[in-house]
Amino acid sequence: MTKRINSTHKVDRRLGVNLWGRPKSPFNTRAYRPGQHGQRNKGKPSDYNIQLQAKQKLKSYYGNISERQFRNLFRKAYKNKGDTGENLVGLLERRLDAVIYRAKFAITVFAARQIINHGKVKVNGRKVNISSYLVSENDEIEIKDSFKQSIPIIGATQSKEREVPEYIIADHKKMTAKFNKVPKYDQIPYPVQMEPKLVVEYYSR
Repeated sequence: MTKRINSTHKVDRRLGVNLWGRPKSPFNTRAYRPGQHGQRNKGKPSDYNIQLQAKQKLKSYYGNISERQFRNLFRKAYKNKGDTGENLVGLLERRLDAVIYRAKFAITVFAARQIINHGKVKVNGRKVNISSYLVSENDEIEIKDSFKQSIPIIGATQSKEREVPEYIIADHKKMTAKFNKVPKYDQIPYPVQMEPKLVVEYYSR
């Protein structure tokens, strides 16, 4: 956990995008990869590299979740009816840390994960401290009473960096949120283009 949190500022430059759309991203001033060869032009990437990059972007966006967790979500998305790519992003958005982040109870998905791990979140009235917990449609999420007026929570709700998407109904006075529906890809406010179809191709090789 600590290693991942400390490396968040390196992710943007490594992937070559401002992944979370944050104004303080180092990629805004150094739009090239780190290292002595970071500014060197590379040749045309292979199909495999394009697919791998798409997977790394999507996996990193949701807090750099483990490869095992991400692969398991893909398998679940593949088994469900419908488009696998749509199913995959729907499952990712159902993660409790993603919902806390989308509802603006945390400034980053990493901060959302920390809030959950510390037992500050309830789902339908019951404490849940597992970040990968998958919420369902119409689930009610609430910040624990003793943490509702904390500086990190208040600061996150007042941030102007992003808005709460339509598939989540958030009440920042009561510090509650409702997961209204599982979103489609075009409803998810990604700051950069994600390509779930390429992720499907990567795992389908």
